Amino acid sequence: MTERRPLIGLTGRRRPGRDLERFPRSLADVQLNVYVAEYARAVIEAGGLPVHLPLDVDPADYVGRLDGLLLSGGEDVEPALYGALPETDIYPPDPLRDRVELGFVDMAIADEMPVLGICRGLQLLNVWGGGTLHQHVPTHARYDVPPADRIDELSVERGTLLHELYGDQHVVNSLHHQTVDRVADGWIVAARSGDGTVEGIEWPGHDVLAVQWHPELLPTRPTDPVFAWLVQRAGAAQRVGR
Repeated sequence: MTERRPLIGLTGRRRPGRDLERFPRSLADVQLNVYVAEYARAVIEAGGLPVHLPLDVDPADYVGRLDGLLLSGGEDVEPALYGALPETDIYPPDPLRDRVELGFVDMAIADEMPVLGICRGLQLLNVWGGGTLHQHVPTHARYDVPPADRIDELSVERGTLLHELYGDQHVVNSLHHQTVDRVADGWIVAARSGDGTVEGIEWPGHDVLAVQWHPELLPTRPTDPVFAWLVQRAGAAQRVGR
């Protein structure tokens, strides 16, 4: 009997039809669930089976049905969630997405499944854990170059999971304008860029890892170890009958 491929839940965002080029004007107000295809491709290439998670569900209904969770990039996290007032409106928060994704984190941790956060996903996990964010760091939002360009060299902390995956140094893309300010209690910084910006965090004792860059947009995506880690840990949780 063929072993079941681990099911990895992928978060997305919601947009009105008017935001999509060439979408019929008559459907301007129709709400669309939008998922960046590269996340799903990365999961498939790592041996997992992606499951897109709409914003209309109760995360509790997924208990025992998923094997892993991938929190994707997107709009800013609501500053009120970490006790701050808004300082920028470049990428306005989506309170519904915040609420649902935080619920999925609660569910994943309670169900002992691995969690990978990417870009916004890292920021959301830090806020979930009680940390805070810098709301606008424009020097890291390098939209002036192709998304696959590696422009930021990171130093990876020895003794971390991220170091096991990437070694001492790793060169990445940079597509974010918010960064970690205060790291959540109990979490550790696993990687920093040259200016000290937090680029990776981990929660020791848990299968929870987050990176600030976008590995799904790099040409190394098919073999990137962070996706292999997620799917491998999801498969391990599946086999022990989580």
